[in-house]
Amino acid sequence: MSQQQEAIVVRALNILVLTAVFAGCATTPAERAMQAEREVDQMIQVYGPACDKLGYKQESDPWRDCILHLAAQDDLKQYSRFNSYPTTTQCFGHRGFFNCTTF
Repeated sequence: MSQQQEAIVVRALNILVLTAVFAGCATTPAERAMQAEREVDQMIQVYGPACDKLGYKQESDPWRDCILHLAAQDDLKQYSRFNSYPTTTQCFGHRGFFNCTTF
């Protein structure tokens, strides 16, 4: 086989592998809807009792807002904890060029 033919075969194999990888990652709208439904059910199980204790009537719009608010608060705490550590930033450079590093 010539180098040109080998290059064509390698490209074809790469395309097949990439297509298989991306096809495995693709989700249908139905799968995404099922995942969202599971997440909502989990939020209701976790935050529903707290909203009940706060005096919201179950299955009402304010109760749902309470659940969403508590879930958002929890997500904010979870994802912002990495930003709460003290950091140090050092910059050096000259006019028109600065390089800053944050530790």
